[in-house]
Amino acid sequence: MQIALYSRGFITEDLANIRQLLDELQRQEITAVIYEPFYHSLQPHIPFKERPATFSRAEDLNSMTIECLVSLGGDGTLLDTVCYVRDKNIPVLGVNFGRLGFLASIGKEEIQAAVHALLHRTYVVDKRTLLHLDANIPLFGDVPYALNDFTIHKKDTSAMVKIHTYLNGAFLNTYWADGLIVSTPTGSTGYSLSCGGPVVFPEAGSFVITPVAPHNLNVRPIVVPDNNIISFEVEGRSDLFLCTLDSRMETIDNTVQLAVKKEEFKLSLLRLDDGNFLHTLRHKLLWGIDARNPK
Repeated sequence: MQIALYSRGFITEDLANIRQLLDELQRQEITAVIYEPFYHSLQPHIPFKERPATFSRAEDLNSMTIECLVSLGGDGTLLDTVCYVRDKNIPVLGVNFGRLGFLASIGKEEIQAAVHALLHRTYVVDKRTLLHLDANIPLFGDVPYALNDFTIHKKDTSAMVKIHTYLNGAFLNTYWADGLIVSTPTGSTGYSLSCGGPVVFPEAGSFVITPVAPHNLNVRPIVVPDNNIISFEVEGRSDLFLCTLDSRMETIDNTVQLAVKKEEFKLSLLRLDDGNFLHTLRHKLLWGIDARNPK
């Protein structure tokens, strides 16, 4: 059995947990294929008997039989894995070395249980919708999709922008704002939530359109079916704007035509049997927590 390990890096306090994971994988005779920059950062701290197989690009995984990609870090690290698993249907399991760990929901103390679940396939698979970006110029290389959200933003401290927004070609609204977010159900608990958007269950077939600091009191987030194509025209005093997919960013001008839709494939996100979305909401975002209600 082969699994891939991905991480942006680590702090000294994480070394014991990384070593525990590597030892447990070896004990269970599971081969670890390690992200190459991560392997090089580990070398001075963890003795490897022999050089493990490594990967640095999505294409490197094509010739391997990878049954799972394990993300070591926070939610941002897990979002990076979308660029490596792509449409290969390699499931992703997130071990939380960060702070919140909403997507990377498996704690450091659960490493042994996570390896056991991988070995015996006792995990639960959640299929998560991705969104796809189309543009009239090349953007985001060959990874024009996101797990959390797509955003249009003003650049730096420039004045707010006008974002003309359409659903399947029908005019929806012109947003006078600092920006606009289109989130998947997975992304509804991220940037969109912090801007006043609703929480959407992961299996809901919808997108959330949320303005960032709108200059209209009557403009609110709206939930739309994910079979819509959402397109945009942007204008403002500045000629340049920011466009993002998850944590990746491109600078565009007002001649760029943008549209987002549901991606044709989904991401498989793994969790242990005892975890679910409602449990995560209560314990990570303190949803419904009240001193009068100890449950």
